[in-house]
Amino acid sequence: MAASKNKKPIVLVIAGHDPSGGAGIQADIESIANAGCHAVTVITSLTAQNTNKITNISSQDSGFFRKQIKLIFDDFSVAACKIGMIGDVELVDTIHNELSDIKIPIILDPIINSGTGKNLSSKKTYGRILTLLLPLTTVITPNTLEAKILTGTDNLKIAADKLLSYGAKSVLITGSHEKTNTVLNTLYEKNGSPTKYKWKRLASSFHGSGCTLSSRIAANIALGNNLKNAVEDAQEYTWQTLKNGLELGKNQIHPDRFFNMENDT
Repeated sequence: MAASKNKKPIVLVIAGHDPSGGAGIQADIESIANAGCHAVTVITSLTAQNTNKITNISSQDSGFFRKQIKLIFDDFSVAACKIGMIGDVELVDTIHNELSDIKIPIILDPIINSGTGKNLSSKKTYGRILTLLLPLTTVITPNTLEAKILTGTDNLKIAADKLLSYGAKSVLITGSHEKTNTVLNTLYEKNGSPTKYKWKRLASSFHGSGCTLSSRIAANIALGNNLKNAVEDAQEYTWQTLKNGLELGKNQIHPDRFFNMENDT
């Protein structure tokens, strides 16, 4: 999508808020803005967290949440949607109700655990995500742990097939949580062989890499890229944000999502 001087492709983000700015809505906005798109955002939950831990989650009222989504679609021509942490069954239902009749690409990052290890989604919630949101999903981006939890199998090919069977058009399973020398990411589509991507494993622990990846895919699709090009660019971009990561807090490193816009000093 070619953006005119006074226009940018618009990406709707539905996700949680991380006060540290490493993950969640802020990560999404930065990744989308860096791609040249504009993010409109509806927050599912407030969290109390930093780069070391997360202690509390407070979900938004579903009625107020619905009004925000409606007003966004009343006013903006949304080119793509990224969904991150939901954390509440009622909000899953609301998202389904508001998006099911709107034909836009949806990128779903099914966040179950935070990068610091806390569970962020109940089994009931992610069960509803599978049945209600996967049929709307262009690509779902679980890491290997999330793929195994969502599908109840340790076999990643079977896990991908199960996610596709729920209705997702494609599945990108990322391998950052595995204890391997390289990170293996695999894109599965309903037709065709899986596409594998290998990346050098970086030594540090990062806060918000999954948000960066999924929101960048959404931005790339909003810009008119096909799925494979969007996925390939998003992986390269995300890896570079991690390689150039910022030591801002005391634990996990923040991806530098504007590494490619900063002047050398």
